[in-house]
Amino acid sequence: MRIDKFGLTGINPYKHQFDKETQVKKTAISQDKVEISEAAKELQQLSQWTAEHQEKVRKLKEQVQNGTYKIDAKEIAKSVYQFYFDN
Repeated sequence: MRIDKFGLTGINPYKHQFDKETQVKKTAISQDKVEISEAAKELQQLSQWTAEHQEKVRKLKEQVQNGTYKIDAKEIAKSVYQFYFDN
Protein backbone atom coordinates (compact mmCIF):
# COMPACT_ATOMS: atom_id res chain seq x y z
CA MET A 1 0.00 0.00 0.00
CA ARG A 2 1.36 3.36 -1.00
CA ILE A 3 0.35 6.62 0.72
CA ASP A 4 1.18 9.86 -1.04
CA LYS A 5 1.14 13.27 0.56
CA PHE A 6 -1.73 14.41 -1.56
CA GLY A 7 -2.66 18.05 -0.94
CA LEU A 8 -0.34 18.59 2.03
CA THR A 9 2.53 20.33 0.27
CA GLY A 10 1.37 23.84 1.16
CA ILE A 11 0.77 23.22 4.87
CA ASN A 12 3.22 24.50 7.44
CA PRO A 13 2.82 22.73 10.81
CA TYR A 14 4.29 25.75 12.65
CA LYS A 15 2.06 28.34 10.97
CA HIS A 16 -0.49 28.33 13.79
CA GLN A 17 2.22 29.08 16.37
CA PHE A 18 3.69 31.79 14.13
CA ASP A 19 0.27 33.42 13.73
CA LYS A 20 -0.19 33.53 17.51
CA GLU A 21 3.20 35.24 18.00
CA THR A 22 2.37 37.80 15.32
CA GLN A 23 -0.99 38.51 16.95
CA VAL A 24 0.63 38.98 20.38
CA LYS A 25 3.15 41.43 18.91
CA LYS A 26 0.38 43.43 17.23
CA THR A 27 -1.59 43.56 20.48
CA ALA A 28 1.46 44.72 22.42
CA ILE A 29 2.19 47.46 19.92
CA SER A 30 -1.34 48.85 20.00
CA GLN A 31 -1.34 49.09 23.80
CA ASP A 32 1.74 51.27 24.26
CA LYS A 33 1.36 54.14 26.68
CA VAL A 34 3.57 56.48 28.66
CA GLU A 35 3.40 56.93 32.41
CA ILE A 36 5.55 59.36 34.35
CA SER A 37 6.59 58.01 37.72
CA GLU A 38 6.34 60.01 40.93
CA ALA A 39 10.14 60.12 41.13
CA ALA A 40 10.31 61.68 37.66
CA LYS A 41 7.71 64.27 38.65
CA GLU A 42 9.73 65.14 41.75
CA LEU A 43 12.88 65.50 39.65
CA GLN A 44 11.04 67.81 37.29
CA GLN A 45 9.92 70.00 40.20
CA LEU A 46 13.45 69.93 41.61
CA SER A 47 14.87 71.16 38.31
CA GLN A 48 12.40 74.07 38.35
CA TRP A 49 13.41 74.85 41.92
CA THR A 50 17.08 74.74 40.91
CA ALA A 51 16.48 77.31 38.16
CA GLU A 52 14.74 79.63 40.63
CA HIS A 53 17.53 79.09 43.16
CA GLN A 54 20.21 79.91 40.56
CA GLU A 55 18.41 83.15 39.68
CA LYS A 56 18.22 84.14 43.35
CA VAL A 57 21.94 83.38 43.83
CA ARG A 58 22.80 85.43 40.73
CA LYS A 59 20.86 88.43 42.11
CA LEU A 60 22.56 88.11 45.51
CA LYS A 61 26.01 87.96 43.89
CA GLU A 62 25.16 91.07 41.91
CA GLN A 63 24.07 92.92 45.06
CA VAL A 64 27.24 91.90 46.93
CA GLN A 65 29.47 93.02 44.05
CA ASN A 66 27.65 96.35 43.76
CA GLY A 67 27.67 96.91 47.51
CA THR A 68 23.88 97.14 47.69
CA TYR A 69 23.31 93.95 49.73
CA LYS A 70 21.94 94.83 53.15
CA ILE A 71 21.97 92.41 56.08
CA ASP A 72 19.20 92.67 58.66
CA ALA A 73 20.86 91.49 61.88
CA LYS A 74 17.57 91.31 63.80
CA GLU A 75 16.01 88.96 61.23
CA ILE A 76 19.10 86.71 61.29
CA ALA A 77 19.09 86.58 65.10
CA LYS A 78 15.37 85.82 65.12
CA SER A 79 15.81 82.97 62.60
CA VAL A 80 18.74 81.48 64.53
CA TYR A 81 16.77 81.62 67.79
CA GLN A 82 13.73 79.96 66.19
CA PHE A 83 15.89 77.26 64.64
CA TYR A 84 17.57 76.24 67.90
CA PHE A 85 14.94 76.95 70.56
CA ASP A 86 11.48 76.82 69.00
CA ASN A 87 11.73 73.30 67.53
